[in-house]
Amino acid sequence: MTTSHLDVPPEKQAEKQAPFTGVLVFVLLAFGLAWASMFGAASLGFSMVNPLVQLPFALAPAVAAFIVRRWVTREGFGDAGLALRLRASWRYYLAAWLGPFVLAAGTFAVAAASGVWQPSWSQLPGWPVVLSLLVLVPVLTPFFWGEEFGWTSYLRLRLFPDRPLRSTIATGLIWAVWHYPLAFLGYIEFGNVALGLLVWTASFVCQEIVLSWLRIRSGSVWVASLGHCGNNAVISLLATTVLTEGAGLGATLVTALAATPIAVAAGWIILSGRLRPTPPPAAPGRIAEPGRIAEPGL
Repeated sequence: MTTSHLDVPPEKQAEKQAPFTGVLVFVLLAFGLAWASMFGAASLGFSMVNPLVQLPFALAPAVAAFIVRRWVTREGFGDAGLALRLRASWRYYLAAWLGPFVLAAGTFAVAAASGVWQPSWSQLPGWPVVLSLLVLVPVLTPFFWGEEFGWTSYLRLRLFPDRPLRSTIATGLIWAVWHYPLAFLGYIEFGNVALGLLVWTASFVCQEIVLSWLRIRSGSVWVASLGHCGNNAVISLLATTVLTEGAGLGATLVTALAATPIAVAAGWIILSGRLRPTPPPAAPGRIAEPGRIAEPGL
C-alpha cells in the first residue's frame, strides 16, 4: 500500500519543506550579497586584498544565516554553536590556534622536499613575526566568524543531516564557488585559471573538513572561526610571503603546496571517523545525562 503526499499531515510536510526552503534562501542570500559586494567594490576601484573591502562579503553568510534562522524557517539558534565553551573545549581551541603554524611548517617542508623551493633561513619568518601572529590570530577571529556562522554552523548542518561527510564536502564545494569571483578581481592571480580554480576548490574542501571537525568536536562556532583565521592569517600569509613573493612561485603551485598538509589532516579526520557527531564534552562540574548533550559551558 502506498501513501500519497495528501495522506501526510500538514505539519510533517512543513518539516520536510522547511530545510530545503531555508537552504535555498540561505545560498541565494549568501551568494547575492557577497557577489554584489565584490563586484561593487571592484567597480569603484577598491582592492580585494584590503581587509576592510573584504569585510562586507565576509559577513554575507552570517547575514544570510541570521535571516533564515530568524524569519524564514524560524528555527532559532539552538544548534548554531554560539557558546564559547572555553573550559569544555580548550583542547580544540588550542588545536585551532596552534595547528595553522604546524600546517604552515608542513607547507614549507613539502615545498622543500618536492624541490620547488630551496629553503633559506633569511626567507623564513623570524620569531617576532611568529609571536605577533600568535597574538593577532585570536584578536582577528571575530572577523572570520561571519563565514563560519553561515557555512559550517548553518549550511553544513542542513544539506545532508544524516551524512556528515557528504554534507561537509558539499559545503566545501559551495564555499569554494562562492569565492570564485575573487580569482577574476585581483585577490588571487592564477596563471591557468581553470587549473587554479580546481586546486583552490580542493583546498577549500580540505579546509572545510578540518573546520567541521573543530566545530563538531567543540560544539562551538568560535573554534572553527579561530581555525579559519589561522588558515588565512598564518598559512596563506606565510606561504604567500615566503613562496610567492620570496621565491617567485605561482599562485596555483603555492595553493597546492599549502593544501597538501591540510589534506593530510583532512584524511586523518575522515579515516578516523571524527566527523561523526558526538555530544560536546561536558564542562567541568557538569555531567551530561545519558542521551543528552551537555549544557554549554564558558
